[in-house]
Amino acid sequence: MKVKTQSKKVNKAWLNDHVNDPYVKLAHKEGYRARAAYKLKEIDETLGLIRPGQLVVDLGSAPGAWSQYLRRRLSPQGAAVGELNGTIVALDLLPMDPIEGVQFIQGDFREDAVLAELEAAVAGRQADVVVSDMAPNLSGIDSTDAARIAHLTELALEFSQKHLKPQGALVVKLFHGSGYSQLVKLFKATFKVVKPIKPKSSRDKSSETFLVGIGLISPRAD
Repeated sequence: MKVKTQSKKVNKAWLNDHVNDPYVKLAHKEGYRARAAYKLKEIDETLGLIRPGQLVVDLGSAPGAWSQYLRRRLSPQGAAVGELNGTIVALDLLPMDPIEGVQFIQGDFREDAVLAELEAAVAGRQADVVVSDMAPNLSGIDSTDAARIAHLTELALEFSQKHLKPQGALVVKLFHGSGYSQLVKLFKATFKVVKPIKPKSSRDKSSETFLVGIGLISPRAD
């Protein structure tokens, strides 16, 4: 019973923090599906990554908050619907409710057939920006989780090397801990500029951070 009680206390505390979270309230007010939209917003406002006319690929897109933000940034009027100046291709293992103007692919990014579908969707065009909020199901075992995170990050890097414009940018979510420094090193070997960012909207208790790479050192040929 003691474990149950502690679990209930933890769940109640999380729910209380969530309900009173200013970013949760703001997301509800501004029509975003999740507070995560403000993480990408802060990264974008800091580095000026997203502009009308671009092709942007959103990996790990469900429930769709990052795609919603991208859609508004590529709209001439910053609107959630209507005219769109640019292309957004989103992908996730989980289903995602439609967003006007966003092409969504449901599938596992680790599978060749799904990757081929994504490559077909960009239709030979090079992306201006790739954003990845992908995260594996965490087991609680540091070495296992680090390997899963590294694998997803490496796949995002490989895709970016093949499909980003030379001056394009990649944004990925990482977690501080085992394997983090190696992934930073890998980014530095791939991009001319590498910037770690911990957005204000990322909870203090969370070990998540975001790594941004800008300008490929050596674009990979197909």
